[in-house]
Amino acid sequence: GIGTYIRNLVRHLGQIDQENQFFLLVRPTLADCLGKLPANFRWVAERSRSYTLREQVSVSWRLLRLRVDLYHATHYVLPLFVPSPTIVTIHDIIHLLFPELLPSRLALHYARRMIRRSLNRGDRIITVSENTQADLKEHFRVDEGKIQVIYNGVDPVFHERLSEEELDRRLGVLGLERGYVLFVGNPKPHKNLDNTVKAFARALTIRPFDAQLVCVGAREGSDFKLKRRAEQLGVGDRLRLLGHVASEALPAIYQGASLFLYPTLYEGFGLPVVEAMASGVPVITSKTSALREIAQGYAHLVDPLDTDEIAKAIAHLLNTPEQRASLAAVGSRRSHDFDWQRTAQATHDLYLEVLAKRNAGPASGSRR
Repeated sequence: GIGTYIRNLVRHLGQIDQENQFFLLVRPTLADCLGKLPANFRWVAERSRSYTLREQVSVSWRLLRLRVDLYHATHYVLPLFVPSPTIVTIHDIIHLLFPELLPSRLALHYARRMIRRSLNRGDRIITVSENTQADLKEHFRVDEGKIQVIYNGVDPVFHERLSEEELDRRLGVLGLERGYVLFVGNPKPHKNLDNTVKAFARALTIRPFDAQLVCVGAREGSDFKLKRRAEQLGVGDRLRLLGHVASEALPAIYQGASLFLYPTLYEGFGLPVVEAMASGVPVITSKTSALREIAQGYAHLVDPLDTDEIAKAIAHLLNTPEQRASLAAVGSRRSHDFDWQRTAQATHDLYLEVLAKRNAGPASGSRR
């Protein structure tokens, strides 16, 4: 999700601003992910590992040498020293709400301290949903005037409908046929994939259907557990684990689904839900966190811990084509509320606001 945010933000900033100079601190192996950018965008190789002291020292040194006038941290980690005004994007506080995702209690302490430091040190804070803003207010003392909610967008490619022939061709390469239930996400505990498989199996006992459950996302080390769970529940032959797929394959994978199933426990935004809506697929998702904010009234919302409720929703929608069509239509309309161009423009406006405030100060200098 954060990678998608960075890629789309930078690409659209390149369309908006060809005047100010942008330095992009990127690992050398990842520079190609952002594609061709205008001449005022310059790559700066940063090889230090994330969440390390070396990263904090190295980025501080680079910012000093570059003499930047504004630093945008696209995640909650700030370097030790930032010689300029700072904007920080905080996508969620999942590391605090689900500490089991972290390797140790020290990592939890690090996450809590870094978020607090970003809130105190940042001149402005961007959150990608009202829900994340509310979470920050609940768990930290924060200057509410600093925070601005700027929603993520959705790539226009998800709005483009493939012909039936092209759709079948692309799905055939992956060994898929249209009409499956789709899940997109990694196997981390908050993604609730075990309950997803349980609900799928339960749905078959409520009202039979022919669909498979197709799961997209890298799951190193967890495939065996998921397959074993599916076999225990009698749906081993219906579970397809595609693993990581190229981003170019996603539009076809979404469009080939009869239903998108995303009952996760917590999301800072819920990008796969919006991508599914843009693809014209009816959605079942959770009535929790940002998912309620993004999807209420446009998807079937369920309690992610209630497998019976999820199962009933699956069985009902797979057996009522008119309901699926209705949800797909309202979801498609909702997806147009999220646009990366608007995301980048709002972010750029914030850059200029902070720069103007800096340049109005007594120690202001020339903008770079």
